[in-house]
Amino acid sequence: MYILGIESSCDETAAAIVKDGRTLISNVISTSVQEQALYGGVVPEIASRRHAEYISATVQKALADAGMQPADVDAVAVTFAPGLIGAVLVGVNFAKGLAYGTGKPLVPVHHLRGHIAANYLTHPALKPPFLCLVASGGHSHIVEVADWCRYRVLGRTVDDAAGEAFDKVARTLGLPYPGGPSVAQAAKTGDPHAYKLPTPHVEGKYNVSFSGLKTAVMNEVHNAQQRGQEINVPDMAASFQERIAQILSKKLLAAAADTGATTICLAGGVAANGRLRQLVNDGAQKLGAKIYLPELKFCGDNAAMIAAQGYYEYLDGNLAGWDLNGLPTLAIDYR
Repeated sequence: MYILGIESSCDETAAAIVKDGRTLISNVISTSVQEQALYGGVVPEIASRRHAEYISATVQKALADAGMQPADVDAVAVTFAPGLIGAVLVGVNFAKGLAYGTGKPLVPVHHLRGHIAANYLTHPALKPPFLCLVASGGHSHIVEVADWCRYRVLGRTVDDAAGEAFDKVARTLGLPYPGGPSVAQAAKTGDPHAYKLPTPHVEGKYNVSFSGLKTAVMNEVHNAQQRGQEINVPDMAASFQERIAQILSKKLLAAAADTGATTICLAGGVAANGRLRQLVNDGAQKLGAKIYLPELKFCGDNAAMIAAQGYYEYLDGNLAGWDLNGLPTLAIDYR
């Protein structure tokens, strides 16, 4: 079964074709990230406009790269939640028109479910149940994946998401957007123990918090400026990255130990962070659990992950009518 996936929840306009939820046929991403970088973050109105400009050509290229016509796909899957609502609606409306015009089923896909499904593209043998940390610009969740479309959230951020914290700290340190890659790059030459940053305490054994950590970095920088001193950017970047990676990995591994999980995965943009991957990999080995990490190209937003999850949503009977609407928020475990 060939699924055409469409993704437009943030600043990537993406289209892809995936066979049977596992085999990548084509994958095209048109991004406005360079334009967004001028403002230090995503401007929703600009993102929406660029999606409207890019989406038709992006879908056409995904089909052309696969050597297919719209009539050749078996279903159209699209991110319908969560995300920047103006951006989400561009993809939803295009997908509805394409599905209606070709008489194909329309499959609604939750964005975070898509991030988890990115692992299926990298690891064809992976199947539920498993435990997954989904960490991105807008989300930080520890999710128990019971089945292809059955989820239980064990922990989540109570304020800022990890990716959001990376972006804000990068801006504070004068590093470019997006913050995750720029902080990781700066951290390569830094001392992760140079600055003593706090580990926020929150209610909920597996919940996390990054607002206080972000504020601690900002205060350190501002205090140094007031004293006429300069912050060592590589050291601060390394210290911040180390603290976030430690927090996320410890919570994930604690959840794995408590639930007896034998398979652990990472997903989302922050899953590309090398230090996080290292800590989770080392911890999983100590627990005797198998670890699955998504290929770096599937960590950020893309449509291949939407097509992959769309296949399983289709098999589960999760189809949408022509009244499908985009949603800015929606729990991953919705039914």
